[in-house]
Amino acid sequence: MAGDAKKLQPIIVKRVKKGGHAAHGGAWKIAYADFVTAMMAFFLLMWLLGSTSEGDKKGIADYFQSPLKVALMGGGSGAGDASSVIKGGGTDLSRQGGQVKKGDIEAERKTYNLRALKAEQRKAEQARLSELKEKMADVIANSPKLAEFKSQVRLDMTREGLRIQIVDDQKRPMFDSGSADVQPYMREILRAIGSVLTEVPNRLTLEGHTDAKPMGSGLGYSNWELSSDRANASRRELLAGGLDDARILRVQGLSASVPFEKQDPFDPINRRISIIVMTRDAVDRFFQGGDAPVTEEPTDAASAEAQASSPPTSHR
Repeated sequence: MAGDAKKLQPIIVKRVKKGGHAAHGGAWKIAYADFVTAMMAFFLLMWLLGSTSEGDKKGIADYFQSPLKVALMGGGSGAGDASSVIKGGGTDLSRQGGQVKKGDIEAERKTYNLRALKAEQRKAEQARLSELKEKMADVIANSPKLAEFKSQVRLDMTREGLRIQIVDDQKRPMFDSGSADVQPYMREILRAIGSVLTEVPNRLTLEGHTDAKPMGSGLGYSNWELSSDRANASRRELLAGGLDDARILRVQGLSASVPFEKQDPFDPINRRISIIVMTRDAVDRFFQGGDAPVTEEPTDAASAEAQASSPPTSHR
């Protein structure tokens, strides 16, 4: 009996599980990666805040508070920070190693505004000169005394401004031969022009021109002095027409250096007076020492050869 009981005793098997942390798996790695990413974003945010000016911060804050309003205004709404935020609400980090200097943006905006202003001024000035050109033509055409001489008045636009040229005619010379005495009809034209020019504020240039016929030996009184004297005589007639002397910026004689008819430097039409109503840019170039003294193109080779040839001695 005892042996049978011993045989019937149950066998108990105890199993021990090892590795108690195995239930977590690799989840901790994901959590750690999220933590590192959050720290990197935090330090990046701190760096951006440290490298951004107060104006930029205010502009960014304004954008996120009312993005549509800021976008329509072209930047932040503050008085001193409007230019620190570009359209769309963000700052331009493409320069200065990722940092934007407020002064640079201010300078760029001022430059842009100045260029836009000058462009508008040029456009308005061109329109004003075009109106002056039309009015000048109407005054000459509608005047009983000047209408017959309108073929001797040439109006055109140049880089320097509106150019009014009074050219000579073989039958109707503007001056006595070799003299700066103004003929009566020329006096009436100049005074009428002077009266019209009082309506615009532009500065003026007067140029005297002769043909290529020499005057004397060239060592004494020459075409250079004659063209200068004729330009100055024309200036006095403009003043008699009501023009303010302060409006005249330059009076010069160019002799035969810039012929009107380049193919024939001895043509009477080369004897002329040019009145240039200068643009603002032309005046600026003059005071900066960068403008050309002549508005026309220089004499070509054929004209130069013609001037060098032996010309007749008579002169008007």
